[in-house]
Amino acid sequence: MDETEFWEIIDNTREAAEGDPEDHADLLVERLLLLDPDSVLDFARHFETRYNRAYRWELWGAAAVLLGGASDESFDYFRCWLIGQGREVFEGALYDPDSLAELLDDFDDTVDGDGEELGYAADEAYEQLTGVVAPALGISSQPAEPEGAAFDLEDDKLLAARYPQLWERFAEA
Repeated sequence: MDETEFWEIIDNTREAAEGDPEDHADLLVERLLLLDPDSVLDFARHFETRYNRAYRWELWGAAAVLLGGASDESFDYFRCWLIGQGREVFEGALYDPDSLAELLDDFDDTVDGDGEELGYAADEAYEQLTGVVAPALGISSQPAEPEGAAFDLEDDKLLAARYPQLWERFAEA
């Protein structure tokens, strides 16, 4: 599976789910069940690689603005959700996290930003196809610390200054 096919699967299942993250995960599993087990593992490698690439302080700050705060766990789920938004949003956010203000049509923190189930879709599909747990993917694991310089994710003034567009559009009043 190449990168284009990976993103096509993400996009097609997201569109069919009409943006609902839980439905997206269910549809993603259904779509992956149409593949052979090796292709499901290829999909998982693509997903995990992007998940690890998104482990950045700057992106964590954007998640904190959008979610009204972001714990370790919520940032993990945010990264899965971000991948689920497709290549343009994902790559745009990595390049400039504040650009999410332009890339997202809307954002409801009670529904959006939590793609936990998307992160398990390939594992679930592989297990259904083979009856066994997916093997190790053979890629580097997430680094111990996010990429970039750490900063205070709870400092509203700092977040507003670093993410002016996101803050103006999505920060809690």
